[in-house]
Amino acid sequence: MTHPVHSPVVAADGAVIHFALAELLDGRTSSMRIELSDAGAAEPWLTRLVGEETSLTVLGQGQADLPARPELGRLALLLWLRRWWPASPSLGVPSLDPALLDLETAVATAAVEDLAEGLLDAFEASPAELFDAAIAEGALLAAARPVADDVRGMCTHLAAWFDDQDDVVRAEAAAEVRPETATSGQRAYALAAGTESAAPGEGVLASGRASVDWARVPPGILDAAEDTVTWRIVVATAATRLEVEVAGAFADAAIVAVATHDGEPFAEVPLHLGAGRFTGAAELDEAAIRLAAGIHSGRIALVVGVAGEGVTGTTPEDRARVVALVRAREPGFRTLAERAAAASADEEF
Repeated sequence: MTHPVHSPVVAADGAVIHFALAELLDGRTSSMRIELSDAGAAEPWLTRLVGEETSLTVLGQGQADLPARPELGRLALLLWLRRWWPASPSLGVPSLDPALLDLETAVATAAVEDLAEGLLDAFEASPAELFDAAIAEGALLAAARPVADDVRGMCTHLAAWFDDQDDVVRAEAAAEVRPETATSGQRAYALAAGTESAAPGEGVLASGRASVDWARVPPGILDAAEDTVTWRIVVATAATRLEVEVAGAFADAAIVAVATHDGEPFAEVPLHLGAGRFTGAAELDEAAIRLAAGIHSGRIALVVGVAGEGVTGTTPEDRARVVALVRAREPGFRTLAERAAAASADEEF
């Protein structure tokens, strides 16, 4: 089964529409797979989208591969960017601004609603909600400077769309977005080399490195590079503790690190945002100390984020493939947020 990191989707009313990541990143949208979950809910918009004859075929089969519609492909790509974009200055992949992503996703969502009314009835957010998120607390104006002309154009388009929907308040708000042209201001950081050496009177019982599984953490908060996590079990007179450091933090979030042995958790460390990294420490109980003392470091694993079995994790191969595709992306196919990041790259990265 293809991991979601490789398959951008649009969750339609009564169906899921799948695309191939490599095609979307390469500026191609040749085919899409529609998989129905509720034929009754999907039938009206499906008929509008592909016509009655094709719609009946899809409804009868429950799924079908069809020629892609670029409006749906664009929305699927933007949704993928919001969840899976592998930001990592060390890999040459800059962060994408959430407000710019929200704005362009609002435009793309409006285009899909015009394409096939009802397709997005159960969608995660409407154009109005996405636009509201983009302009909240002046975020859009702050992020828009490197791509001010594009932002003005998208807001003008949304103003007309909201006006057609009789949403006068948002039509006026969109028409009033007038960012100035200037360079953006995003903080850069350097990946840390690792945890500090043990203090006098302390010893390191075990230590290791790990990578962040993108599927287990919120999007946009951690560097996507491999081996950004360092951990060690420190023995001191007062207590034995597990220390964890995750280098490359873009934003704050409530996350934990869970240490496991043969898949069984034996310690949990709350992590706190510091200067470009998350760090944390937790004292180990007697059972955990005995466990750590009796096994090799290589049999201890550390998971950052959600450690439960219900999460379909990414593998190093998954992550490497995505990074390679993103790094090979042609400038002409970039989204608004990508263009803004590229315009700021020389100064910030």
